[in-house]
Amino acid sequence: MTIADNQILVTGANRGIGRALVEEALNRGARRVYAATRQPLTHPDGRVTTLRLDVTDAAQIRAAVNDVDSLDILINNAGLALYDDLSDPVALERQLAVNLFGTYRVTHAFLPLLTRSRGAIVNVGSVTAFAPLPLIPAYSISQAAAFSLSQSLRALLAGQGVKVHAVLAGPVDTEMSQALDIPEACPETVAQAIFDGVQNEEEEVFPDLMSQSMAQSWRSGAAKALEGQFAALLDVEPVLP
Repeated sequence: MTIADNQILVTGANRGIGRALVEEALNRGARRVYAATRQPLTHPDGRVTTLRLDVTDAAQIRAAVNDVDSLDILINNAGLALYDDLSDPVALERQLAVNLFGTYRVTHAFLPLLTRSRGAIVNVGSVTAFAPLPLIPAYSISQAAAFSLSQSLRALLAGQGVKVHAVLAGPVDTEMSQALDIPEACPETVAQAIFDGVQNEEEEVFPDLMSQSMAQSWRSGAAKALEGQFAALLDVEPVLP
């Protein structure tokens, strides 16, 4: 999968990693970049088409699908992170609505176009999918669920020629993590690493120094091996009585 001459859609495209992904796609020669945001957005590059898209709004998702005639890469980047202590179920529900169900609904809506192009889905997530960060436990729960969604879609869509990449990022210098006093990767570097991972057909993309320290242990570990074993069961003919 290359970026040049392809059509790419990025959710949450107005800031942080999403904005950097739009610019990096343009730098790599994308033919069309659909920049999907909740608020109105303008962009000076004629290759950019802006879309009004709240990933929790079914009507806006349907309208966005109608505005896209062809799609090669869908990047589910929109996300929500709230500080909480799991005492309020509303905080968990809000983050699941965006980070899990938003990703699911947008993917489902654009899947016919991706199947037609034998394209790729890129779900931008966090290393908190592996281990929860107690400052943002509800976010961590949503990321673990979204990562499992990526793994499930990967197995289920392989037969249709659609690849699924899960991005597992460490702290990135965005509004989400501005209150944390820790080293953070810059969004532009992360965006470059994400597209490198897609082009290199990496199932899991570790786009920064913190997450890269985990890459080898994940790829050679028991959990990744089990994912492959479970996915292989889809190819097993059922034994009828």
